Amino acid sequence: MPLKKILFRPGVNRENTRYASEAIGAVGAATQVAGGWYESEKVRFRSGTPETIGGWQRISANTFLGVCRSLWSWVTLGALNLAGLGTNLKFYIERGGSYYDITPIRVTVALTNPFTAINGSPVISVADTAHGCVTGDFVTYSGATGLGGNITAGVLNQERQLTVVNANAYTINVGVNANATDATGSPGGGSVSAAYQINVGPEFQIPTTGWGSGPWGSGTWGSGGTSLAPLRLWSQINFGEDLIFAPRDGQIYYWDATSGVNSRGVLLSSLGGASDVPTVQKFIFVSDISRFVFAFGCNEIGDTVQSPMLIRWSDQESAADWTPSATGQAGSIQLSDGSELVTCLQTRQEIVVWTNSGLYSIQYVGTPAVWSTQLLASNISIYGPNANAVASGVIYWMGVDKFYKYDGRTQTLRCDLRHYIFSDINESQNQQVFAGTNEGFNEVWWFYCSASSNVVDKYVIYNYVEDIWYYGTMGRTAWLDSGLRDYPLAATYSNNLVNHEQGVDDNETSTPAPISALIGSSEFDIDDGHNFGFIWRVLPDLTFRGSTAGTTPQCTMTLIPYQNSGSGPNIPTSTNSSSNASIQRIATAPVEEFTGQVYIRVRGRQLIFQMAANQLGTAWQLGAPRIDIKPDGRRGNT
Repeated sequence: MPLKKILFRPGVNRENTRYASEAIGAVGAATQVAGGWYESEKVRFRSGTPETIGGWQRISANTFLGVCRSLWSWVTLGALNLAGLGTNLKFYIERGGSYYDITPIRVTVALTNPFTAINGSPVISVADTAHGCVTGDFVTYSGATGLGGNITAGVLNQERQLTVVNANAYTINVGVNANATDATGSPGGGSVSAAYQINVGPEFQIPTTGWGSGPWGSGTWGSGGTSLAPLRLWSQINFGEDLIFAPRDGQIYYWDATSGVNSRGVLLSSLGGASDVPTVQKFIFVSDISRFVFAFGCNEIGDTVQSPMLIRWSDQESAADWTPSATGQAGSIQLSDGSELVTCLQTRQEIVVWTNSGLYSIQYVGTPAVWSTQLLASNISIYGPNANAVASGVIYWMGVDKFYKYDGRTQTLRCDLRHYIFSDINESQNQQVFAGTNEGFNEVWWFYCSASSNVVDKYVIYNYVEDIWYYGTMGRTAWLDSGLRDYPLAATYSNNLVNHEQGVDDNETSTPAPISALIGSSEFDIDDGHNFGFIWRVLPDLTFRGSTAGTTPQCTMTLIPYQNSGSGPNIPTSTNSSSNASIQRIATAPVEEFTGQVYIRVRGRQLIFQMAANQLGTAWQLGAPRIDIKPDGRRGNT
């Protein structure tokens, strides 16, 4: 028989069994269109064919504290390219690969002789009545005197992370063992100024139980319910060259770029002319139209109670004036579909807002209403506050059981991985789900925790130009596309930022590592699915364009034949078509840049085709492989 070209439908489909996507087209034709691809790992599709994704490179050797959940970049009037970075412990400004701590100060108090040392221990007890701290908070001391021994003024007058003992005391570890003189001099320190940063937040969602926890009716009678304490999430956006940022369910803060990266953020309510600034909110936003600052899920004026469906906005071109007046445009509106505001995005001339059950459009209409609302859809969902993204003017998001898009109307996305994704996702960590765009490749990425993981370990990609899906494994915590930077930017669990699509290797650390990439097909009929076929030669059609100079790139090609679908790899028996060489149950062969053909001997009715690589400096793209098939009868074992 002549060589048969094997073409696969682009994208990965796991909505059915591995054999469900059977061959298309006339049996015995010179070109056979196989069902498609079934598994993927760190590959994408370009014009219908699979290739490795780009590598990543850390932006510097510097690191930050905590798990980053928010990234935002902008350029100042002085042409400084800055990025805001919010973690569960701190808030930073990144500039040139350095991280500057701008975490706001919650309160500064004066203490008298607060320190008590124990001989031989680096742990110092600190007395402060009603300190308001939680374990993990940071405090910076100044003005302290030493305790007389190893615990000097220089040891004490630093930033420390604390552990709460009770409402009036906590401990710090100063990294130096106290001696007997320090213990004798305790309590001490003299007149001390203690500057407490805002409370830290959880790294991930934590189950809570008890009366009032969880939804009404959850749990057994008398046991209370179960709910999840939210993790620390941030919303941030620039106001001119300055930055407005806020932790979810916290206060709103402002950072003035003219003060420099060594200055901290301050309460928005502390700015000159501030009036009726919300004291609690779920997320914030600044409109492109006339620069209104929005607070979603905030408190009413004159009240401190958070109203989960209330939207308030500041006066036009004013971040600090939130008082409605006859001459201003500050105002508010209460939405009705749902019980909680979740998130928002801006596209074209509207702001799209998600509640936990509906989708709204908010549009500027001028006085007296200022902003009007329209319900776009009911009975829809969004998986978490960061599970949405805008690509080419279209909004995409992940719901609790499907994917959506909004381009003027709300639509459900066809997803070839829907069952695969939603059957293997940790629903208790929904707030960790986040989306990001990679518009250079027409992609929307969603990162999520698999069912057995409490940290983000998987991703799924939608290519909106080719209308296809693919997936893989990767640990990231935040993502920012390359709008103002050369590469997409992502935060890692190594507490640093990496540029994606830079190089072809994993350069997250100081030691480059290869990226393990794989594409595997569904089962497809070798011949007609009734007869056995004997494959003795493969022409792989592979290019290594983009591989690092000086390397000898190589992939591993694997053929897995089956006697029948679902039966396992075929027993290697042949009567008429085999040569003297042994027939392989599973055949693997290396493929290099100038490999024109590979001699390989397998037989079966169905076949799985795989291509994989795990080598430094290697990038590859698969074309249209061809196989040489001989008829091999209808019998299985002989």
